[in-house]
Amino acid sequence: MWRHPLQPTPTARAAERMPGAPNPEMNRTENSGPRPTAAMVEAALREALAPLELQVTDDSHLHAGHAGAREGSHFSVSLCSERFRGLTRVGRHRLVYDALALWMHRGIHALAIQAHSPDER
Repeated sequence: MWRHPLQPTPTARAAERMPGAPNPEMNRTENSGPRPTAAMVEAALREALAPLELQVTDDSHLHAGHAGAREGSHFSVSLCSERFRGLTRVGRHRLVYDALALWMHRGIHALAIQAHSPDER
């Protein structure tokens, strides 16, 4: 499971829970709400990055039967944003992951990213 560097580990979170509180790690999908759709991913990226171009594809059907398919959805995103100007590929991917942080923990299992700035079109 992808974990943001600042997110506490499951062990640390377990220590913070009150006795008798439900354990969110036991069934991540049920306790964390609906799995994201392509429209939800698109909305989050539009809000955070104001892309000039954006395409989000749900590739989950291509992974039916794969162990990760039970853990979450598979998406491909291609986007062009001014926010990517001057950033490395890793920096661009970090911005995308930050924009989707909520959904990464609620059912995105895999994310393929193509991110470029307007001058790279």
